[in-house]
Amino acid sequence: MLLRLTVFLYLIFFSNYVFSKEIPIIVISAGKTPQSYSSVGSQVTIIDSETIEKSSGSTLTELLDSETQGLNIFRLGGKGTNTGIQMRGLPKRYSTVYIDGVKMYDPSASDNAFYAEGIFKDSIDKIEILKGSQSSLYGNSAVGGTINIFTKKGKLGKHQKTNIRAGQSNTKDIFYSFEGADEKQNYFIGLNYYKTDGISAMNNDAENDPYENNSLTLNYGYKISENNTIENSLRFKDSYLEYDEPTDGRDDTLNSSDNLEAQISLKFINTKDKFKNTFGYYKSASSRMVTQYDTKQKTYEGFKNMINYLGEYNFNLDNKIIYGADLEFFKAKYPTDPGNNKTHDEEIHSQYIDYQFRPFENIYATIGGRNDKHTLSGDEQSYRVTGAYDLGGNSKIRSSYGTGFLFPAIYESGEYAWTNQDGDKINAEKTTSFDIGYETFFENLNLGFNITYFDIVIEDPIMGSNITNFQDNVSGAENKSQGIELSTNWTDNDRLSMGFNYTFTKSYSGMDCDKPEKDKWGYTSCLDSGDGWLESAMVRVPIHGLSSKINYQFDKNLDGSLMLTYKGRTRDYGGTDYSFKDQILDDYFLVDFKSSYKLFKGYNLDFSVKNLFDKNYENALDYSGTPRTMNVGLKILY
Repeated sequence: MLLRLTVFLYLIFFSNYVFSKEIPIIVISAGKTPQSYSSVGSQVTIIDSETIEKSSGSTLTELLDSETQGLNIFRLGGKGTNTGIQMRGLPKRYSTVYIDGVKMYDPSASDNAFYAEGIFKDSIDKIEILKGSQSSLYGNSAVGGTINIFTKKGKLGKHQKTNIRAGQSNTKDIFYSFEGADEKQNYFIGLNYYKTDGISAMNNDAENDPYENNSLTLNYGYKISENNTIENSLRFKDSYLEYDEPTDGRDDTLNSSDNLEAQISLKFINTKDKFKNTFGYYKSASSRMVTQYDTKQKTYEGFKNMINYLGEYNFNLDNKIIYGADLEFFKAKYPTDPGNNKTHDEEIHSQYIDYQFRPFENIYATIGGRNDKHTLSGDEQSYRVTGAYDLGGNSKIRSSYGTGFLFPAIYESGEYAWTNQDGDKINAEKTTSFDIGYETFFENLNLGFNITYFDIVIEDPIMGSNITNFQDNVSGAENKSQGIELSTNWTDNDRLSMGFNYTFTKSYSGMDCDKPEKDKWGYTSCLDSGDGWLESAMVRVPIHGLSSKINYQFDKNLDGSLMLTYKGRTRDYGGTDYSFKDQILDDYFLVDFKSSYKLFKGYNLDFSVKNLFDKNYENALDYSGTPRTMNVGLKILY
């Protein structure tokens, strides 16, 4: 297979993306420590501060949706609702999100997922997206990839910034920050207020779903001595959401979620000679009060403590060892019955090592391994091997192979309703991931190309019946995802730039449709759509995805961007009629527009339109997509 794939890549040698001049030389996320871009054996996408500043929208998910290729983002309704970020055709739980080196997820959520919709872009400095299996470094669930978010730290001097945005549905978005730095310390404080009347999540319903979010980001760093630094961060969010219930047509009944989250992290960094040591402590607490059908209230609580150590020894510029250990402690409180709550504790103990070296002049390699011990599922080992071959002339071939795993979430442990029906222990899922790609940049043409092939297999997946939702390992079953990602970037001059991306994903769910007979709970959800690939695909994963972005600088004060997006047909299940049958969602094509005008120094006026032609679409069954929405904003720097 590898030989055939290598030949295939050479045959389509001139087919695609990256090595853009704008991409920084240093990436941090690839190996948890700085390394040159040419040495990275995995596919990396960087969204820098300038791109973030110019992008439309307010939230992290809007930023990722408009500025990255190969990601599939869906939302169950309007702002603030459950949002999924899928990488390489896998459900959201197979990707990890880190903010300033701390893994983000909510123990009170059913799948431990991180809800990115509550993160606003104005406090973000840079994002690095690392695709492919990263379990040997990042541990549990880092199968599809890892998203590393770096918040702002404070620039030299003293600065203030105010962003005021307003739009349809009585939307108000206000951000204020002040920051500064000198030779000893840096600080950043960002405050965000967001409120909207929202849209109706349900099709053919006029009732809107309001959303409000108040959040705080605080970062402080202090240089104790030449070799020692302390970094502190605090994040706080208080949000309220009304949402539509899809079953039984209860879209006009009050369903709401009142969320409170607080996170604090402390880091001590010591650098001396060839050694660098980082000690960290992180603590979070979340509380979510859910009201269903006007009267039924439930409170979900999640708590997490983490202690970690990251060590680095540099033999020389291209030869270093990374090693570390993590201790993670989780607690969840969950209402099982009216007036009956349960508390559950879990721990994960981890150790890892990663060796990055340069065996030959133009070849870079990485070998890494990891051991994780879960209190319920036991020990799991993972490893990763990557290679990058620098062809010269801004071109390289890269490849990676790794194993990974996914421990069951707290609510899949067998102690709660809607989990393992038999009460048996649920084991971790086992994964293997392979990718290979080619990258180049033609300086004389200002043209960059990239192509990547990926292949992921998940063994003994944790899945549930579409009707009962009981969770368990499906022994002997396999979930698969394989495909190709293509992209190209071109710049004509300082005024015009264009980018095009295409993703082909062939995914396969090993439970639903490979065996038409009834499953262990007595249900089957197979359908006959006439398209075999869609019938067996994982839910909400389009086979075809296209995006293109055109930027034009009209003059020194005025610029504009046009974003084109196509999502192919997808498989989903559920429905308001209790049919719970698999269904095929139609494909759709969207057009977005954004323009920015510099009024005078320090003052910028922004205007954007999402879904310019007001296309009616679904990216999740029975949930309408965002209608045409216009926003205007004023940005003030002083």
